[in-house]
Amino acid sequence: MSYKIVVDSCCELPEELKADSRFERVPLGLEVGDWRIMDDENFDQKEFLRKVAECPICPRSSCPSPQRYLASYEEAAEHIYVITLSSNLSGSYNSAVLGKNLFEEKYGKDAKKIHVIDSRSASCGETQIALKAMQLEEKGLPFEEIAQKLEAFRDEMNTYFVLNNLDTLRKNGRLTGVKALVASTLNIKPVMGGTPEGTIFQRGQAVGLKKALIRMAGLVVDEIKDPQDKCLMISHCNNREKAEWVRDMILEKAAFASSLILDTAGISSMYANDGGIIIAV
Repeated sequence: MSYKIVVDSCCELPEELKADSRFERVPLGLEVGDWRIMDDENFDQKEFLRKVAECPICPRSSCPSPQRYLASYEEAAEHIYVITLSSNLSGSYNSAVLGKNLFEEKYGKDAKKIHVIDSRSASCGETQIALKAMQLEEKGLPFEEIAQKLEAFRDEMNTYFVLNNLDTLRKNGRLTGVKALVASTLNIKPVMGGTPEGTIFQRGQAVGLKKALIRMAGLVVDEIKDPQDKCLMISHCNNREKAEWVRDMILEKAAFASSLILDTAGISSMYANDGGIIIAV
């Protein structure tokens, strides 16, 4: 059976898969003041971060339309897996589901098999699920079994992140459940994580970015189960040196099957801000 993996543009694909016909990225929109772009293959992170630094207005994003998802389902693949940002952080999941409903109304429920997955994560958390879908399809497993395994894989995955500042998340209403945030003027950096429902909560804090990254790496090592069967994925926003440092720190204490460092695309860059580090395992 032919298959396709559709992801929204918060997902960071490895370089070698960006032009792979098995994958399609559905772009979200980005807005910095009066400047509006799509988070597609033309995204320029350096230009975007400069625009954000110069603009007094908080950047915003817009999710894809159901019709845009519908268009991605209409191509030839018989099995389609759709991985989106957490439904608690974006409307992308709802649009993907509505796109599926539109497809079934237009072509019938038996036209092809489509499974939409709420990642309950973001960034490299979406990447983890997308690459798992590819791995399972390449093994030739039945569609229904793959869908079940992807949901179980998602439920076992943990997401962690440390950002230089949380202003964009806060101003866009993504930290409503976080109670104990401290003043950034004290240089105290919260260590954040994702809940099983896909919301954000605070895992700890430390003075300075370096100590916060050490704290985050410690949480990964303490909480990981069966690392020998997993890939350590780290996304960074313009901070590869620190991403590699965190990777090496974790790999010294936990024997992962592999590791992957990715540069954030547009949506992840907007929320991570310059210097942010995200881990999904």
